[in-house]
Amino acid sequence: MTPRTFHKHSPREPFIHLCAWLFLFCLPPMLIGSGHERTDQSIVFRMMGPPLAMAMIFYLNYIWLVPKLLFRKKYKTYALVNAIFCLCMLVFTHFWFKIGEACFHDIPLPPRKEGMGMWRNLLFRLRDFVMFGLIAGLAAVIRMSKKWHEAELGRQKAEMRHIEAELKNLHNQINPHFLLNTLNNIYALIAFDAGKAQQAVQDLSRLLRHLLYDNNQDFIPLERELEFLRNYVALMKIRLSDNVDLQFSVDVPDERRIRIAPLIFISLFENAFKHGISPIKPSFIHIRIYSPQDGILTCRIRNSNFPKRRNDISGSGIGLEQVQKRLNLIYPDRYEWTKGTENQQTIYTSTLTIQTTQA
Repeated sequence: MTPRTFHKHSPREPFIHLCAWLFLFCLPPMLIGSGHERTDQSIVFRMMGPPLAMAMIFYLNYIWLVPKLLFRKKYKTYALVNAIFCLCMLVFTHFWFKIGEACFHDIPLPPRKEGMGMWRNLLFRLRDFVMFGLIAGLAAVIRMSKKWHEAELGRQKAEMRHIEAELKNLHNQINPHFLLNTLNNIYALIAFDAGKAQQAVQDLSRLLRHLLYDNNQDFIPLERELEFLRNYVALMKIRLSDNVDLQFSVDVPDERRIRIAPLIFISLFENAFKHGISPIKPSFIHIRIYSPQDGILTCRIRNSNFPKRRNDISGSGIGLEQVQKRLNLIYPDRYEWTKGTENQQTIYTSTLTIQTTQA
């Protein structure tokens, strides 16, 4: 499974900050109508004070207060420091206006009604204080959402490492499990046909080549996996008697375009040969791999069912469990697997459908 790429810091973040503050600082000139040139300059200068104070409050919170206080759950200290700094910014904007009036002292200001100027000035200061508090809250929300996002990326990264480790462990389990069953079959051949046993060893060498080179890849062309399965069926066929009806068919339009996880079907084949053959009774194994539609691959196996006794140690039964785990890890929500017995448990059917990847 190919690991995903995670970026701790988005390269778009500084650009978004720059655009937001450019818009905020350019808004006052855009809102001022045409008039006396120097009057416009005076008003623009004075209107730049609040955005500058907002920027200082925002980045004080974003860079220092939120990580140092809020993330450490020092809520009272965080609120107190913000309140003090907002009051300082009120003083800053007051002197900024005074500087503007001093620089443009020859510009007459509009007359004010006596008695109303103090209350209006107080309301303006209260409005600015609330606005500064909202900016501090906005910085906290953005900074905390960034932290949550980074934490989620870290969790996903850890989950991917766990999945990769589990898949690697399953890969390591497949080889000895497969070899154990195959060697048991060759051992049984040696007892009654040494010639077939030698042929089986040669066939096994071709299978081992697939295990050594293809099993270490995440996905391989279906063509190579089918070649491995055909060699396996040929190896198993050596020890079958005439009372076994073995059929293996493939109906896939283009085997090279489809990519699939290696050895995803082998445990199904092993299960069929282990439980579907009787030395004395007529038995059958019918295997069909086909593509009902583009990108969909189905493996359907029907075999006679002869359950092994509990003292039969030819297989530990971990094969199908491995298939289920690998499907959940490699093809989550992209597969359907139905299996079970029928006809009074004399027939076992397994149908695995996978949504594959295209080369």
